[in-house]
Amino acid sequence: MSRRSEVLLWGAQRISAMVLALCVVVHLVTMIYAVRSGLSAAEILGRTQGSVAWFAFYTLFVAAVAVHAPIGLRTIIGEMCNWRGRGLDVLTGIIGLSLAMWGMRAVFAVFGGGA
Repeated sequence: MSRRSEVLLWGAQRISAMVLALCVVVHLVTMIYAVRSGLSAAEILGRTQGSVAWFAFYTLFVAAVAVHAPIGLRTIIGEMCNWRGRGLDVLTGIIGLSLAMWGMRAVFAVFGGGA
């Protein structure tokens, strides 16, 4: 992979890390608030289904994970297994697409089709 591509991946991982940090904090604060307020899972789902804002938030969350995790795995596998090249890039690309697909499947399931 070219030096430019490596720099772009580095930047993408750092930006996705910032987005993930924010998403994790918002998610945890919201869940703690909901639990402390005595809301059941059914009540939480009742409040989130059909909400464009929550759908957008969790879509952003999934996108950040789908970008961040495969780049990190690519680095770890490359260092531990001394594996470089197209095969590693394809594997981590498939992992990223799988994470995006499974994550969005969950988002659509929770939000009843979302927007």
